[in-house]
Amino acid sequence: MPEKLAWKRKDLLGIEELSKEEIELILNTADSFKEVTTRRIKKVPALRGKTVVNLFYEPSTRTRTSFELAAKRLSADVINIAVEVSSVKKGETLIDTGRNIEALMADVIIVRHNCSGAPYILSKSVKASVVNAGDGWHEHPTQALLDIFTLKSKLGRIKGLKVSIIGDIAHSRVARSNIWGLTKLGAQVTVCAPPVLIPPGMESFGVKVTNDLDEAIREADAINVLRMQFERDNVSAFPSRMEYFKAYGVTEDRLKGAKKHILVMHPGPINRGVEISAEVADGPKSVILEQVTNGIAVRMAVLYLVTHAQGGAI
Repeated sequence: MPEKLAWKRKDLLGIEELSKEEIELILNTADSFKEVTTRRIKKVPALRGKTVVNLFYEPSTRTRTSFELAAKRLSADVINIAVEVSSVKKGETLIDTGRNIEALMADVIIVRHNCSGAPYILSKSVKASVVNAGDGWHEHPTQALLDIFTLKSKLGRIKGLKVSIIGDIAHSRVARSNIWGLTKLGAQVTVCAPPVLIPPGMESFGVKVTNDLDEAIREADAINVLRMQFERDNVSAFPSRMEYFKAYGVTEDRLKGAKKHILVMHPGPINRGVEISAEVADGPKSVILEQVTNGIAVRMAVLYLVTHAQGGAI
């Protein structure tokens, strides 16, 4: 664990607000915690006596479980609040819920919400640290951090890498956070999707935009394949899921034109046969399960840093 900390933020709300140095600090801290996950006893006392609350307004498997494991491996007490059976269903507001959680002496509130900006609003209303676990279409900072951590672990660097983000760009908080993080660390980012799934003005993010999947794959050191979010409003974007797969699904045939060392990533959950084939998702170029494993170390780093913040903003 690092002896000297440059981290001064009480919260982690997004990648857009972080400096290159802050992102690198999280990655370096995660690297030191990754060793803990290889031990016979996977636990350190860094957050002993602290209480971490998972407050999820949207369904989640990987993110919630990953945060829970990260907190427990730091020896924190963890409480999971099931919103569907909480006072939220009686009309309690996010701020009131947060203040009541804080009154129960919680130190960190990890929040996932379907409204963009919800973690920011909560952070201004409580003294506890707030960590954004995904807010609407806005950001998913820890997913981007674990994606970047995986890339760096596998390829040794981020600067100069060519990374293509493929799929549902319009509705993806993962895409936004990855773009902010990768470009700040010097990667060249391409976004690829059918025109209907690319928001206007994407070039202003400092990325290349293409509708040509083969081009996006051919130039990339890594591709991050996004899930088609049919639960939002993509039902009418394509005549059928099969039509999308034919046009933009990542398959072994598509990868024949890729660099030999290309990495295939996916934030999950995977729609097999929609945005990616089973053969690619389970194949030798895939690092999807490594992303899941690395998520624990990255979230351990985030929890450690926000609870040891020196106060104030950098």
